[in-house]
Amino acid sequence: MTTLSAEHLSLTYGSAQILDNINLVVPEGKISVIIGANGCGKSTILRSLARLLTPQEGMVYLDGKAIHQQSSKEIAKKLAILPQGPEAPEDITVKDLCYYGRHPHKGLLSRQTPEDDAIVNRSLLATKMTGFVDRTLDELSGGQRQRAWISMALAQDTDLLLLDEPTTYLDLAHQIEILELLRTLNVTHGRTIVMVLHDLNQAAQYADHLISIVNGKIYQEGPPEKVFTKSMIKEVFGLNCCIIENPVDQSPLCIPIGLSYE
Repeated sequence: MTTLSAEHLSLTYGSAQILDNINLVVPEGKISVIIGANGCGKSTILRSLARLLTPQEGMVYLDGKAIHQQSSKEIAKKLAILPQGPEAPEDITVKDLCYYGRHPHKGLLSRQTPEDDAIVNRSLLATKMTGFVDRTLDELSGGQRQRAWISMALAQDTDLLLLDEPTTYLDLAHQIEILELLRTLNVTHGRTIVMVLHDLNQAAQYADHLISIVNGKIYQEGPPEKVFTKSMIKEVFGLNCCIIENPVDQSPLCIPIGLSYE
């Protein structure tokens, strides 16, 4: 299984310190969720892990090798990332979009193979998009469109899948649909998943490993039942709350009380 880690990762924009000495080992075969207030560096960590950003200090390691010493094609065979608001021509079909995920595995003049067809079909089946293959992106609902993008990421056939706020702009039903899909991909297909989420209770419910960020630093990480506490919520989000047990799955559940001004 592909491994991903970061050591002493620091990154600045101008005079602003965005990441400050981040050390992180992504648990293999688990769902890791990054949480934190707006502007704390969540998306920056994810983009740095995928080599979309270059840190001023420190290094990201993919399979034990410095990620900046690996080619883009080599990385794309091991790691797929779905950023916020991905863009593609609106008239592209779901099937054609999914085939884009096969590009890292192809030579310059390589043709589509039966293996490509099998992997694309499997990806579309996993995301329940087989009935939409001839639809264009602009004909899809928000949830369907997000599933189409996840299909493309799956077609890369990587062990690692990174997603930046995959539920943004979706209604609650479609948010749960996407999160349940990602859980299935993790449990059934063994994908290691790292994602940024805004909704704290969804993060606690779907994460195996929770990473809380404050001011570009890791405040605490570990199982949700250890990390998701009143003190963490107060320090990271400036929010007073009660933590109760979710009656459905016993995950920790945050009940806000009010802002903390201490």
